[in-house]
Amino acid sequence: MEEAVHADEGELLVCRSLNVQRTQEDNWLRHNIFHTRCTCRGKVCDVIIDGGSFENVISSDMVEKLQLKTEDHPHPYGLTWLEKKKEIKVSKRCLVQFSIGGKYKDEVMCDVVPMDACHLLLGRPWQYDRKTLHDGYKNTYSFVKDDVKIVLVPTRLDASLKPSKGMKNTLLSKSEILRELQHIKQGYILVMLEANGE
Repeated sequence: MEEAVHADEGELLVCRSLNVQRTQEDNWLRHNIFHTRCTCRGKVCDVIIDGGSFENVISSDMVEKLQLKTEDHPHPYGLTWLEKKKEIKVSKRCLVQFSIGGKYKDEVMCDVVPMDACHLLLGRPWQYDRKTLHDGYKNTYSFVKDDVKIVLVPTRLDASLKPSKGMKNTLLSKSEILRELQHIKQGYILVMLEANGE
């Protein structure tokens, strides 16, 4: 016997944690949403895939820095995040061309909003359009694009590499520098040497 189960009704309580870093090696997939990196106009950008987001979103900082062309949103709307009192007016959108790895290239229409959780957030519209399948255990997204099966694998982000708000620099160890160099094509490193009292 099959019985349809409908959602509860009443005032909605929403509590979402975007980026919780855990120290235990064995369960980092269990406690983190999907993070990866893409390339857009030759620059590496942070990406989050979130099935709870109703729209695809691009950071207004990314739009500005990469000088991406925007257009007026056909249906502007207000966006509230954590506090109902602080509403953001979403009035622009942008067609974003990006690639992940060597095999997946795409373009997605995104709403432009100020955010610092990532540069590009792929929400339900991207998942729907690509007919993605999410493996919750491995935290992978698979789909077929241009007759090629794509499996997106999450990137493990190291919280120590992210500067806290307001910081202008981050000091890295040699191993952290070598690990980060694997993800970029070109970069600059400032090396500080300690003088021996001279």
